Amino acid sequence: MQYLKLTLVTLIFTISFLSCSHKHTRQEQPNVIFIFPDQFRSYSLGFWSQGDNAKHLQGQPDPVSTPNLDKLAKQGVVFSRAVSNFPLCSPYRGMLLSGLYPDLNGLTSNCRADREVQLRTDAVCITDVFAEAGYNVSYFGKCHWQKTEPLFDKDGNYVGSLEEPGGHLLNRYDTYVPPGPDRHGIDYFFQALKDEHFNPRVFSNDPGAIEGKKDGELYMPKRFSAEIESEKIVEYLENNRKQRDPDKPFFMIWSLNPPHNPWTEESTYMQFYNQYTNNGVVELGELLTHKNADHEAGDYAAYYFANVSAVDHFIGMVLNKLEELNLHKNTIICFSSDHGEMLGSHGHQGKPYPETEAFNIPFIVKWGDKLEHRVEDLILSVPDVMPTILGMVGLEEKIPSEVQGANYADAISKPGSQKKPTAALYIDYKSRGVYTGNQTLVVLLNEDGQTEVYGYDNIKDPNQLNRIPFTNVKNGPELKTELEHLLKSTNDKWYTDNICSDFLNYNK
Repeated sequence: MQYLKLTLVTLIFTISFLSCSHKHTRQEQPNVIFIFPDQFRSYSLGFWSQGDNAKHLQGQPDPVSTPNLDKLAKQGVVFSRAVSNFPLCSPYRGMLLSGLYPDLNGLTSNCRADREVQLRTDAVCITDVFAEAGYNVSYFGKCHWQKTEPLFDKDGNYVGSLEEPGGHLLNRYDTYVPPGPDRHGIDYFFQALKDEHFNPRVFSNDPGAIEGKKDGELYMPKRFSAEIESEKIVEYLENNRKQRDPDKPFFMIWSLNPPHNPWTEESTYMQFYNQYTNNGVVELGELLTHKNADHEAGDYAAYYFANVSAVDHFIGMVLNKLEELNLHKNTIICFSSDHGEMLGSHGHQGKPYPETEAFNIPFIVKWGDKLEHRVEDLILSVPDVMPTILGMVGLEEKIPSEVQGANYADAISKPGSQKKPTAALYIDYKSRGVYTGNQTLVVLLNEDGQTEVYGYDNIKDPNQLNRIPFTNVKNGPELKTELEHLLKSTNDKWYTDNICSDFLNYNK
């Protein structure tokens, strides 16, 4: 009998020890937060204006105040040549989530009511991989990967039918992502949509976050979207309603809508506006620092910068909460954007354009004291993000074989240990191009169906004021060959459909 008691005690102790050891192991896995505001251009980081950091930038930094992101940058690895291969909302999200280029992930344009595009339901996304690996997986903010259909009642509630009471659109751009495979492994969901920063349409599977409403019932908080999202993320980190399993690590994506347009007083967090004026008067000559900027086209700069500062403020609240809860030491924090913003450069607003203001994006990685601060010139493409993050957390074996991006985890953690890419592919509705950092080559199918080819010397002409005819482009034939290779290797539509084959040799 005594032997039996000792055996039971030993068994209980062993089970308890193994359980504690297992829990300790799980807690040691790093958390990941990926934060990306919409249309936040790389130049709009105050970090670039400090010290001699501007030497790493192609062109002049913006005169912005972003103290929280500056702090993050000074503690992490800052990429100077990260790019948005197709600088547009939906195509970026498809590449980020799936690690695939647009023609393989399904998002070849922005989701819109008159388009059939959608992120492939069967694509294995980064959220699916983290969910399978035992992570809490959450998503906050703008989605914009779901086919836009009239599946709502007249009050904006999701009914999932084209028939009455359905048959109504919630929004021409973007729509609610219902529970099921199109959420791609996300277990905590807080979606805010529509480009009205103080009037977002919100849906969540957490009734406590939306005043008791059910998943699919429209919630209208009438508050600045970044503010309410930061509030819900803080609650999630505090876990005050058991939103997550505290014994598991978490993977979080936060997709903020501002500083995306509209750039008006009604859609701007005006608390940060006056700092971009001279006693209330906007001096565009002080705000638009790029030599290629058209002041009439970029007259909204003060509104844009005010929302940049607002985004920084609310991101700061989340970063501070991580430190308060002592989660920051083992959390990989990534900051980026889906694309840049022309802000009047070359007479343009918004995106997508092959010029650096739209194509270049911010990218910062911080991981406690595991990464030393530096500015990194690796050309990072969007499809590389998924495999790189999975590589950083030790899940490289779970990177789906279909993924087209590369894993640059070693290049981030051990500088010089991995060969860097020489170029990145540029995509928009009418163009394809190749970016090497020092040069950009663009092939354009113009309105007349004719092929135009030009380049930029990004070193001698950082503001890209002079389009260089292909015959005068330095290393032009090599750039052309590189573009042909990228189009073929990514199975791009231009390759499969022989577009601009009068210039590009696809060698099929």
